[in-house]
Amino acid sequence: MDFRIMVVSDNRLLDKIHRKIIKMTLPPPTYELLSTEKTQELLEVFKGERTGWVLVGPKRYFFPYRYIEQGEGFYNFKARPDDTWVLSYPRSGTTWTQELVWLLSNNLDYKTAKTKFLSERFPFLEFSMYNHPDVTKEFIEMNKGDLVKEQLCRAIAEPGYKVLEQVPSPRFIKSHFPFSLLPNILESGCKIVYVARNPKDVAVSWYHLNRAIKTQGYTSDFETFWNYFQNDLTPWNPYWEHLKEAWALKDHPNVLFLFYEEMHANLPHTIRKIAKFLEKTYSDNEINELSSYLDIKIFRNNPMVNSSELKECGIITAGTFVRQGQSGSWKDLFTPTLEAKANKWITENLQNTDLRFPYFNNNLDFNLIK
Repeated sequence: MDFRIMVVSDNRLLDKIHRKIIKMTLPPPTYELLSTEKTQELLEVFKGERTGWVLVGPKRYFFPYRYIEQGEGFYNFKARPDDTWVLSYPRSGTTWTQELVWLLSNNLDYKTAKTKFLSERFPFLEFSMYNHPDVTKEFIEMNKGDLVKEQLCRAIAEPGYKVLEQVPSPRFIKSHFPFSLLPNILESGCKIVYVARNPKDVAVSWYHLNRAIKTQGYTSDFETFWNYFQNDLTPWNPYWEHLKEAWALKDHPNVLFLFYEEMHANLPHTIRKIAKFLEKTYSDNEINELSSYLDIKIFRNNPMVNSSELKECGIITAGTFVRQGQSGSWKDLFTPTLEAKANKWITENLQNTDLRFPYFNNNLDFNLIK
């Protein structure tokens, strides 16, 4: 038999096997519906959701009902070896990290960064879950007659696993899913940057965004929001499980675990750390230039990164998507009573781990929980 025919035959067989493997799907984790009573309570203050929520898997991750429709697609989404991902719990410095990672990976291509939205360069995998069909219709009606805006309103409701399958490599992907809900990501060999931030600053920033973005439409006060956050009733919670899953992988060769507080305290040092992880080399002058470009006072007003395209459509209605970017801004909203409650909760969740937030609360008072 001709050797070339054998090779072609073998290659076709391998391709066939590979296609079958790709098509194999894992059943997503089981879920349960949030109780009727709690659902009605939350629907009163989160106007962007119109149906309800589910608790997913043994850790009971909190998602809107569209997870029922889309969860299997996300759970079986295939990462590629040359992907670069940024993962985080929301409002942990994700956008800042995305722009940093993208520029380091693309030879400091400021020209493209200044002319193409970050959401196009670095798509958000699961934003579609937060676009209730009724709200999407309202967005389209609100922008009726402007075909570009109408298309954007439809596009953000399209599941990211469908969109990203069509994106050529190398891909850059943002997600707030925890590692346990992205089972393919580690075995794929891709690079993953996870960024964490202390829970007080996260909650304050998350509160402001939930009020500003109509897909959430939060209408109540901060203390009520904190109680939902602490009791794992805000999206992508439980916060501690999310962080601890990533912290357990901090020594994995394809994972870089960062703290927002460290980025804020010494951005050039963080740039060097990420560059090394991405196997990129830049001069001190280039790193200083990038650090200046990413200065938070300038960055927060950059229309390419602050979701200005969503503001143009009326989807974000107030403030800026990238807020102050300061560590410690939580002090403006926490009463002494709420701070004491938060400190106790934080201490309870850090007592059996070596996870600590730099420049935040390294001296824990375990007497709080006795």
